[in-house]
Amino acid sequence: MEKATRLFDCMAGQAKEPRADFLNAKVDGVWKSYSTTEVHDMIHQLSQALLDMGISAGDSTTEGRDKIGLISSGRPEWLIVDLAVQLTGAILVPLYPNTGNKEIEQILVEAEVKYVFVSNKDLCDKAKQVSANIPSLKGIYTFDEIEGCTHWTKLFQPLKEDYQQRSNEISSKITENDVATIIYTSGTTGRPKGVVLTHKNILSNAMASGDLLMQIPIVERRVLSFLPLNHIFEKMCTYTFLFYNYSIYYAESMDTIGANMKEVKPSIFTAVPRLLEKVFEKIMVEGQKLTGIKRKIFFWSIKVAEEFEIDGTSLWYKIKLAIADKLVYSKWRNAIGGNVKAIVLGSSACPVRLAKIFTAANIVILEGYGLTETSPVISVNHYNKSGRRFGTVGPLLADVQVKIADDGEILCKGPNVMVGYYKNPELTAEVMEGGWFHTGDIGEFDKDSFLKITDRKKEIFKTSGGKYVAPTPIENKMKESSFIEQMMVVGAGMKFTAALIVPSYIHLQPWCKQNDIPFTSHGELLKDARVIELYQSIVNNYNPEFNHVEQVKKIALLPDEWSIESGELTPTGKMKRKVITEKYKAEIDKMYTDEVSQNPSLVN
Repeated sequence: MEKATRLFDCMAGQAKEPRADFLNAKVDGVWKSYSTTEVHDMIHQLSQALLDMGISAGDSTTEGRDKIGLISSGRPEWLIVDLAVQLTGAILVPLYPNTGNKEIEQILVEAEVKYVFVSNKDLCDKAKQVSANIPSLKGIYTFDEIEGCTHWTKLFQPLKEDYQQRSNEISSKITENDVATIIYTSGTTGRPKGVVLTHKNILSNAMASGDLLMQIPIVERRVLSFLPLNHIFEKMCTYTFLFYNYSIYYAESMDTIGANMKEVKPSIFTAVPRLLEKVFEKIMVEGQKLTGIKRKIFFWSIKVAEEFEIDGTSLWYKIKLAIADKLVYSKWRNAIGGNVKAIVLGSSACPVRLAKIFTAANIVILEGYGLTETSPVISVNHYNKSGRRFGTVGPLLADVQVKIADDGEILCKGPNVMVGYYKNPELTAEVMEGGWFHTGDIGEFDKDSFLKITDRKKEIFKTSGGKYVAPTPIENKMKESSFIEQMMVVGAGMKFTAALIVPSYIHLQPWCKQNDIPFTSHGELLKDARVIELYQSIVNNYNPEFNHVEQVKKIALLPDEWSIESGELTPTGKMKRKVITEKYKAEIDKMYTDEVSQNPSLVN
């Protein structure tokens, strides 16, 4: 592969190996494919239009260069806009489709965005509603054809004779150190921050990740994309696929991922642990429907998978694994297309139990770690067994340095580290010191240099007795129970540690049936003394693995699952602890105002 220094350099390699199904999406229920030639023509025509509209690199400073906004879910148009903007020397400012009007306005004003591309009518309406308050905004273009909105194809015209010369002159001046994008983090608290990333930042990550991609025995160079493209994890992985000339298929929605996988038959895809949990829940639902010997074989295979180890097992275990694979796991693989070799996980911690189950089924889980500010990968587990270890986020990515500060914080340095936060030098100075980025995460290396994340620095709290509690390890461990769907440990400034728990109703329902407990509404069910006793026993079984101050003394069972839509989770599935704390203040207060007996009762 020729040496690339800018993200749009991927186009040269693609032109040498054109694909008929380069970018793909469903249109009116039917897959529509864009060939490499079609995509490149659209990129150049859009780039020409932007140049004719006056979009440019300006004075080459981040503040002086023009900005283009993009609010859309993943689809071919997203990438076409991204690459066209890069060719002009301007900077892309992408936003989550579910971003609220207030945040859209704040971001577009701060970035002084000149034009915005949106996918559908709802987003066009949002952009129009805030447009009057954005002095820099000159126009809004839509990907869908919508009455009263300007369709983006209005910008497409045959290339003029002088375009190629103009484009070459501009692109030749764009260097690896020029800014490619400003990505606003969703954040678990506070106002989003604009992370300024250069071509070099993202490209260094993409190429190092590509070296690891080559370890995987890919059947077809085909991926299914469904995570938000404005999240740096999906964007960086996308550019890895672009440089290695994969065909990219975009899922219709989060609800159609299963059906789309069967159609596309991808070899690899990226995901967040929450999605993996949902996939496994569906597997368990199907397993619960089985009867007789089939049911026994299914649950036996789950136990076999839970015992899986990377470093080798006994011959007897390998025999059991082969039997379970033939009878059960092969059906799981077929349900997601039959070709998936690996799933790359990011954004939050993956329960070890879940990673073992999928890996045992020959769907290798490659969990990694990073932040938007690090483009994003700092470390990742490899496909090769020597580079994988459960309970860790893998070895460091090539050219990335990490050191552990005296207080346990992970500090990162390398070509992947951001320029800084847009128009916020004070905040940049808080997290950057001598080229080292302070991640805010607490971690450690094992004896073989695998990185392990133990908690978020800002999430560690003190009890009223002055003792520190790290909530994440407690939550991750207890969520290994199939009965616990979600969990958040609380107790800052309090006498003891407590927790909010959302039960896994998929597993709780058959348990209730076995114990003759009517499965009515969730709220009523959680008042049943036998259900309360079940969850108390689960917590009690895990508590001895933690020191006295970390042990969960009381819990509150909650009827409703936390979600992105209801506001408790970020777009990538992380808990918004502040939001959850405020929303369930009454439940938390009740845990601490009730008298604590020798056997604390559970709160509902």
